[in-house]
Amino acid sequence: MARESFGIGNVRVRAGASRNLELPITRLVTGADVSLPVRVIHGREGGPTVWVDAAVHGDEVVGVEVIRQVMAGLDPRAFRGTLIAVPIVNVLGFMNGDRYLPDRRDLNRSFPGSARGSLASRIAHLFMQEVVAKCEVGIDLHTGSDRRSNLPQVRADLDDERTRGLAVAFAAPVMLHARVRDGSLRHAARERGATVLLYEAGENLRFDDDAIDAGVAGVRRVLAALGMTDPLDEPAPEPSVECRTSGWVRARRTGILDLDVRLGQRVTDGERLGALVDSFGKTLRLVHANRDGIVIGRTEAPLVNSGDAIVHIAS
Repeated sequence: MARESFGIGNVRVRAGASRNLELPITRLVTGADVSLPVRVIHGREGGPTVWVDAAVHGDEVVGVEVIRQVMAGLDPRAFRGTLIAVPIVNVLGFMNGDRYLPDRRDLNRSFPGSARGSLASRIAHLFMQEVVAKCEVGIDLHTGSDRRSNLPQVRADLDDERTRGLAVAFAAPVMLHARVRDGSLRHAARERGATVLLYEAGENLRFDDDAIDAGVAGVRRVLAALGMTDPLDEPAPEPSVECRTSGWVRARRTGILDLDVRLGQRVTDGERLGALVDSFGKTLRLVHANRDGIVIGRTEAPLVNSGDAIVHIAS
């Protein structure tokens, strides 16, 4: 018996096919419609229903390219299950190169949203109803925030057996046990019973080849682990370094930052990471690690104020 078609929005996607569609969000003052771009691959054979999304923060572009490359390599006739890809969730922020929506709300603090709430709340509600509610697994793709870069890493509830298994399958350099934040997509989706991985890698507003390559490989491995695609023909990846806690080293003076550490570098408590200097090169304050661990994030801003986050270390 042929597999049933898959319904989303006002369309249905037949088995063994893919389809691009738009979910209406709002209308601009010019009268132009703004919609959520979605692509569905509905496999010929049964299997899990999974979503992958990017650009919940409009300036985080790495995930958009990750999704493009992943989707380009999938054949719906050989696919098992259903994949919903939403490469740009915060459409208005993405068009403006802005992390937030025009009303300055953070979409990733607006879930699960409301059909009658703010613009952010309505987008969150639409995403929950049309995407999350249909899925059992989700992969949420992010990058570092403004002027920060992140080592490719998966953040997830590693105490949950299924979540941990998928994080291991993703095989990012680091997998970090991370608490959920109220209002985040990960929190709202987990409350609906979905298993969610959050991928962090690279910088905002910039394509980073290492971040993209690790993201594409990780998503493909998860799809294979779920039985949606055939096992990948690749050497066994290096296992992720599991970390349970993390924290930022913060500037203790205002100055020009000269960092000596790179992403992925292992450091020890008290190790020198760099220095804060003035415009003539005089050292104002040395920067030291506050724990043993691996560098999973760092600021790329040369000018920092006292209290600014400088280096993110996971233990």
